[in-house]
Amino acid sequence: MLSARNKLMFGLKSYTKLTPCLVKNFYSYSPEPSQPLNREPAIVSPEDAVKCIKSGHTVFMQGAAATPTVLVKAMAEHGRNANLRDVKICAMHTEGLAEYTDPALEKVFRSTSFFMGGNVRKAVAEGRADCVPIFLHEIPLLFHKKIYCPDVALISVSPPDQHGYCSLGTSVDCVRAALMHSKCIVAQINKQMPRTFGDSIIHQSHFDFATCIDVPLPAHGHKQQTDQETRIGQLIAENLVEDGATLQMGIGNIPDAVLTALHNHKDLGIHSEMFADGVVDLVKNGCVTNAKKTIHKGRIVGSFLIGSKKLYDFVDNNPFIEMLDIAYVNNVGIIAKNPKMTAINSALEVDLTGQVNADSIGTRMYSGFGGQVDFIRGAAEGFDGKGKPIIAIPSVTKRNESKIVPTLKTGAGVVTSRAHVHYVVTEHGIAYLFGKSIRQRAHALIQIAHPDHREALEKAAFERLKCMPSA
Repeated sequence: MLSARNKLMFGLKSYTKLTPCLVKNFYSYSPEPSQPLNREPAIVSPEDAVKCIKSGHTVFMQGAAATPTVLVKAMAEHGRNANLRDVKICAMHTEGLAEYTDPALEKVFRSTSFFMGGNVRKAVAEGRADCVPIFLHEIPLLFHKKIYCPDVALISVSPPDQHGYCSLGTSVDCVRAALMHSKCIVAQINKQMPRTFGDSIIHQSHFDFATCIDVPLPAHGHKQQTDQETRIGQLIAENLVEDGATLQMGIGNIPDAVLTALHNHKDLGIHSEMFADGVVDLVKNGCVTNAKKTIHKGRIVGSFLIGSKKLYDFVDNNPFIEMLDIAYVNNVGIIAKNPKMTAINSALEVDLTGQVNADSIGTRMYSGFGGQVDFIRGAAEGFDGKGKPIIAIPSVTKRNESKIVPTLKTGAGVVTSRAHVHYVVTEHGIAYLFGKSIRQRAHALIQIAHPDHREALEKAAFERLKCMPSA
């Protein structure tokens, strides 16, 4: 148990009697997370908090920067010490060590990812974990349709305010849907979790157990951009992003390169499933105002984020940011309502017909669908006809293999179909594919491939098409 002093430090009432709601009473109260309930969480240690997890349970885990790392470690130790069996872990994308994927715990835990991160990739490749191909906006349906029914949810939240409200902070995404259908909620109350607005509010009375910590959030540091990435950013910023455009972009060097090159733009808006550090400088420089948006005017809209402490400090208690349910943020109809919607996404490889592989290397699963298709389609369907769906990739891998290929690798998945793709950008130029035939597409893509690979691609195109690629 925590001392009364520690509870007060975190803004929690110093309860003399701590009475968690029993699982059998789950259906007797409102599942709406913002509804205050006449009940109290038990404030306990991380080790005691996870003891509610039993063999055969399904455990949902919040992800990205809000991964409850302290509870995750305690859960792994609990599973080992209590000799648990067949505990199913489900999560969208988590950060940290993912101790539950240790081969020694194979019979204890089995993980299922809705978007696979690097911390579970080895387990999936070795058959000890699973992944689900799914559009990001449909992940909440897994809970609403009761395909996944969590017995326990592990989350990370900000300390409660004077009314007892905590914030899901950096990750709303599918968390709200999971919590509405979880029988037991275990909260990691972290003093370093930013307080965000929108769909992130949850009242502490919904927690069955809570543990109070003060640890840094998982972070992604800045990596040095290559010359190719810098050039891609310049091409997109100078040719495809207009003043007043609404942007979606993920995390990584190419999105960062685009953001770096946008410092002379005006009245940009952000509507993106996630965003990272690069947005902060654009806001401070007056480039991002969201003034031209037709919905959520004057607000940045996101659903989850991960970056550095600079980003977390920026979003903390900032009403300029709205963190909303991923089913809304990534809804194609909602995306299409944004002016000049410009969606910038990456890929592992693109074939000469325009098929995009973004989730696997051959038969080996690498990540997931994410929000790529949601935003590529939403931008294409923009209400003003000025949306731009963009796939941006370096022309070659670190091994100097072409990322524009005659055919996708055997077993590779098509995430974005050839009919979805409009723009493909490499450091060598921009290929516009919409309305083009297969022969014309092959020609346009070969022109932006690395010069060392163009001849081989042209020969492969001729063998496939029985004619030369042509504009």
